[in-house]
Amino acid sequence: MAHRPVGWVIALVLFYCLLEPAIADAQALRFQPQGARAAGQGNAFAAEADDASAIRYNPAGLTQVHGIQSVLGVNLVGGSVKFKSPTGVESHGDFNGSVNWPPPSNFYLSANLARIGSSMFSPVTVGIGLTSPFGLNTRYPVDGPFNTAVTSAALPLIAIKPTVAYKISENLSVGVSADIYTFASFLGEGHVEQKQMSAGVLGIPAGASIELNGKGTGAGITASLLYTPVRNGAGKPIMSTGLIYRSQAVLPLSGSLLVNGAKVADASTDLVLPQIITGAIAVWPVRTSKNEWKVELDVEYVGWSLNKNLDIRLSNGATIPQPQQWNNVPVIAFGTEYKWLNPRWLPHWEVAVRSGYTYTDDPVPDRTFNPATISLPAHTLSLGTGFLCKGAGRFLGVIPCSGESALWPKGIGLDLAYQEWFYESRAVIGNLNPTVDGAYDAFVRLGALSLRALF
Repeated sequence: MAHRPVGWVIALVLFYCLLEPAIADAQALRFQPQGARAAGQGNAFAAEADDASAIRYNPAGLTQVHGIQSVLGVNLVGGSVKFKSPTGVESHGDFNGSVNWPPPSNFYLSANLARIGSSMFSPVTVGIGLTSPFGLNTRYPVDGPFNTAVTSAALPLIAIKPTVAYKISENLSVGVSADIYTFASFLGEGHVEQKQMSAGVLGIPAGASIELNGKGTGAGITASLLYTPVRNGAGKPIMSTGLIYRSQAVLPLSGSLLVNGAKVADASTDLVLPQIITGAIAVWPVRTSKNEWKVELDVEYVGWSLNKNLDIRLSNGATIPQPQQWNNVPVIAFGTEYKWLNPRWLPHWEVAVRSGYTYTDDPVPDRTFNPATISLPAHTLSLGTGFLCKGAGRFLGVIPCSGESALWPKGIGLDLAYQEWFYESRAVIGNLNPTVDGAYDAFVRLGALSLRALF
């Protein structure tokens, strides 16, 4: 199968070691935390979106980002899955280890065109992001009770997001980004794969090891707006609203069917990623020259019903049916952030504390549930903190936070977040593969770190 080069990935190859598959979260393939600042607020950031990670959360928010800014982030994820069959047989799975490594990560770079010498284009800000918004990395014992459904699965999918934002007026901005989903040979196996044991169908001997894999590239689009109807005397938002539309994307995947490690047929299928509509509102009850306090509510509608099947088409004419029939679900996120600006106890710094809550519903019905994409309703609690150093301050007490050289940042920031995903227990009944029926429990802990550089 031919490799499809992607120019932007090659240009940013320095970051390859930080871009790895995410684990599956409560919402099947979707992995929401894509920046520590947002993660610390329960992922509620679409109406604030005032750093380079706006490329992911609300592209229109890039018009609030002055000069040139970069954000480099990493997520450390660990957890496990527990299964108990109706007959009492137990099994445990994990996300490819106690901590997923290398971790799922993100990178953003934005530039206001006025900063790079194009004053006539000052309303325009451009950027590019590399994220891992969809993915999974799960494994179970090869002799487990549902090994004919799955023993391991990986989806090392990355998204490349070239973005442009335009400030229409002081209170209204719009933004658009392309969402290019692809695989790369230096990330994991460079393809999506699922392994399982044969149940003795399609002429494959029972107990044989089966692997299905494939890769490809697909694209979608994100369009958004940011409206700020109320500002204070300094021109800072007191209330902002965001509206974001992310389109469906279809990835045609081409790969192989392997039996006991030997290729027996070419294989292909179509991976459908959902359309997502997000509405958000942020309010600052306090916003002065010394302190800021923000609260935000984000509500999403995730169109998983577009994922109707993942049928595998083989070159020998056979088809392996994999019905999905997922459901559309809501996601509700609430977050808050309190900042001290240049406090007396830490001059030349901004210090923030954050917290948040996210509810993610479960889109996968019992009939087509697959432990590879463990999907359970979840309640996520988040805590976070942030430090931004400017002027005469020193980052880590050593590194100057601002320098005379244009190549040295005018500010350096560090953001940290911790999330605990409290999954609801789920009993699966009436699955197409009866070995999957049973009770599932899971837990996930996530630590996120982001470094910001302001030029």
